[in-house]
Amino acid sequence: MRIHFIAIGGSAMHNLAIALHKKGYQVTGSDDVIFEPSSSRLAKHGILPAQMGWNENNITADLDAVILGMHALKDNPELLKAQELGVKIYSYPEYIYEQTKDKLRVVIGGSHGKTTITSMILHVLNYCNKDFDYLVGAQLSGFDTMVKVTDSAPVIIIEGDEYLASPIDRRPKFHLYKANIAVISGIAWDHINVFPTYQDYTSQFEIFIDTIQADGTLIYCSADKDLNSIVQQSSAQIKKIGYEIPQHEVNKGITYLLPDRTELKVFGDHNLMNLNAARLVCNELGIENDTFNLAISSFTGAAKRLELLNSSGETNVYKDFAHSPSKLKATIDAVKAQFTTRKLVACIELHTFSSLNKNFLVQYADTMNKADVAIVYIDEKTFVHKKLKPFTKYDVQAAFNKDDLHFFNNSELLQAYLLDINFYQTNLLLMSSGNFGGLDLTKLARELNILS
Repeated sequence: MRIHFIAIGGSAMHNLAIALHKKGYQVTGSDDVIFEPSSSRLAKHGILPAQMGWNENNITADLDAVILGMHALKDNPELLKAQELGVKIYSYPEYIYEQTKDKLRVVIGGSHGKTTITSMILHVLNYCNKDFDYLVGAQLSGFDTMVKVTDSAPVIIIEGDEYLASPIDRRPKFHLYKANIAVISGIAWDHINVFPTYQDYTSQFEIFIDTIQADGTLIYCSADKDLNSIVQQSSAQIKKIGYEIPQHEVNKGITYLLPDRTELKVFGDHNLMNLNAARLVCNELGIENDTFNLAISSFTGAAKRLELLNSSGETNVYKDFAHSPSKLKATIDAVKAQFTTRKLVACIELHTFSSLNKNFLVQYADTMNKADVAIVYIDEKTFVHKKLKPFTKYDVQAAFNKDDLHFFNNSELLQAYLLDINFYQTNLLLMSSGNFGGLDLTKLARELNILS
C-alpha cells in the first residue's frame, strides 16, 4: 500500500503515519512546517519529508490513498492534484475506520475528559496484557506512539474528537468511527468557530448517538443534565449505562476508592468520574472490577493533565491542559478539594479561538471563584496572529465576574509576579493548551518562594 499524508506533521497525523509505516505500508508525506516532537519521530522512522512545502509532484495516480490533515487548506496544490487524478482521499478518522471496520470499536466522546478516560482504559488493558489498537490525544507512559493500528488486535480504543474531520469533510471526527461501545463524558459548548450556538454543538452528540452500531452500548455521565436529557430522548436501539462519581474518600491528600480503599494516584471529582467511565468500558470488555481496581491504582494520569511539576513541603505546582470553562472550573475545584488547608494560585492562559471570542468569554463567569489568587494570561501576539481585537483587564474581570482577578499579556511580567509570591502552604496551578509565551514552567516551579 502506498499512502501519502498531506499535512503529516499534525499530532494525530504523524502518529498514524508511523503506525502505517510499522504495518509495512509505503508512507510519504508533506507539510509547510513540522514542529517537535513530530519532526524527530518521523525522522526516526525515515518518513520525515526531505524539504518543507507542498509539491503536486508528490501526488501520482499509483497512490492507494491520500490522507488529508485539518491543517491543509482547500486549495492545497497536492489536494487539488489528488482530486484531479481521482486518487482516493480520506480524512484520518475515515481512514482509521477503514482500517478497523472489522474490529470492536470503542469511541470516547465528550467535551472534557476524553484523553484521560481513553488513557485509563489503555492503562488497564495494558496491565491485563490484552491485545488492542488505539488512538489517543496525548503521549502516554509505556506507549511509543499515540496511534496503533494492526491486523491482529480484535478491539480499538479511540479518543473521539468532535472537531471537523478535514478541510473538505465538515463532519465531526467522532461521527465517522461508528462505535460499538461509546462514551460521552459530558457536554460543554466549545469550538464556536464551527458550532456558533449551543444547539449546533449539542446536536453533534445527538448524531453521535445515532452512529452507534445496532445493539451497541452507550456509557454516559448521567450527572450532566443536558446530556442525560439527550440520551433519554434518543430512540437509538442501544444499551444505555449512566454513571456518576464513585464512592471515595480523601485522607491527607490521597484519594481512596470505596469500599476496598483502593489508593489512587489521581484526584478530583472529574477524574473520579472519568475513572467510572473507564471502569464501565472495561467491564464491557470482560474485565472485572477487582482487576480494574488493581490496574487503575498505578495510573498516574495523562500527559499535561494535573501533571505535577514540583512538590516541596506544603507546595505543589501542577500543569494542566484545561482551557475551556468547564475544564477550568473542574480542575480548580479538584485541587482545592484535595488540599483543603492550602491556598491556591490559579493561572489560565486563554489561547483557543473560542476563549478569545468576546461573546464566548462570558462563559467563564465564576469559574475561578475558588482560587485564592486568580490570574488570566493572554500572549499579546495571539490576538495579532488570530486577527482579533485585544481584551483589556476590565473585559476579562467582567467576563470572569471577578474584580480582583489579575491580568497579564506579557510572560516576563507574569513570571516576575509569580516569583514575588510566597507559596508557603500554597499550591500553584498553571493551565493552558498553549505554552505561556515560552515560559519554562518546570524551572519556574523550582524557583518559587516557599519560605515559611
